[in-house]
Amino acid sequence: MIINLSEQHSLISNWVSELRDINVQNDRLRFRRNLERIGEVAAYEISKLLPWKETEIQTPLGIHNSKVLEQQPVLATILRAGLPLHAGMLNFFDKADNAFISAYRKHHHDGTFEISLEYMSCPSLTDRVVIISDPMLATGSSLVKTINYMKQENSPSSFHIVVAIACTVGIEYIHRECGNDITIWCGDIDDELTAKGYIVPGLGDAGDLAFGTKMQA
Repeated sequence: MIINLSEQHSLISNWVSELRDINVQNDRLRFRRNLERIGEVAAYEISKLLPWKETEIQTPLGIHNSKVLEQQPVLATILRAGLPLHAGMLNFFDKADNAFISAYRKHHHDGTFEISLEYMSCPSLTDRVVIISDPMLATGSSLVKTINYMKQENSPSSFHIVVAIACTVGIEYIHRECGNDITIWCGDIDDELTAKGYIVPGLGDAGDLAFGTKMQA
């Protein structure tokens, strides 16, 4: 299932337009905050689909049968660019367990690249709902490698992916490699991908815009 949160106009489409705007991008605090707010809205929408149970809550004046989550999800993010989205979801799923993955494009001199996954810190994912945040879903290679690794080591019950901007090429690749049972939540969807794997019109390098440029080793 693919949910484009900008398909119907809301504040999400306003925030995404600011993420794209080169005249706003020089404000790193605003850039990070817009990603965080998208994460908050995505967390709220995802919460509607998660299993709930009824439990008796003692109030000062009596008993109330309240609906609560059966189980907290695991919030996973791909370092470093995914941190603001992750923080937004953690604001809402404030009791969730967390997972952190170091997966990045390792570029070669001929312009090609491969995905290097060097680090993962996470709790047991068996029978857990896993929500992975990454601001850009371009080729989908990082997310596919992350999901397949998680499936090898554990048996999650389901996956949700939260991104600010996705490319249709990457969406198709994830569903082809990982199955159609993964729900992808997008702030917006673009159709074009360059030969070097960058989304057009996209917004640029989300990690650099959020945290500053990095050395390329």
